[in-house]
Amino acid sequence: MATASKTPPGADPKQLERTGTVREIGSQAVWSLSSCKPGFGVDQLRDDNLETYWQSDGSQPHLVNIQFRRKTTVKMLCIYADFKSDESYTPSKISVRVGNNFHNLQEIRQLELVEPSGWIHVPLLDIVNNPIRTFMIQIAVLANHQNGRDTHMRQIKVYTPVEESSVGKFPRCTTVDFMMYRTIR
Repeated sequence: MATASKTPPGADPKQLERTGTVREIGSQAVWSLSSCKPGFGVDQLRDDNLETYWQSDGSQPHLVNIQFRRKTTVKMLCIYADFKSDESYTPSKISVRVGNNFHNLQEIRQLELVEPSGWIHVPLLDIVNNPIRTFMIQIAVLANHQNGRDTHMRQIKVYTPVEESSVGKFPRCTTVDFMMYRTIR
């Protein structure tokens, strides 16, 4: 009998931001949940604290809706899950859907997670590997480990690619010295 291997953790998204190739845009969106326990909602999902979490309170699928005011280029989602802490509350099957609104969402990715512990990187690319452009992203938790009913998600980050300068092609300067002086005072 073959056992499924654990889902390997991805790099910390803050390391990706430091490269200068992506930028977190979750704060530009309106977030909503299908359900939540009091004190375990969107604020905990977006507070940059890996000890807090969203906890659903209803029937599956559990939904996280991320809506942008205008069509937005999205390159990747990063989801933090921790099987050791959450056990049966940990998602095991996730669907990522995109569209213009609730009525025309289409699934672009489905993930099977096996005891995840860390950041899960979900690239959001079209058929020719370009970042998608969308008004809305929906993350649906379809199943949990050990047939758990409610789910925990500790953090979700949404990333857009950083555009190249239109002035000219300059090398990316990511040294500590450069970062200290990159804004005009």
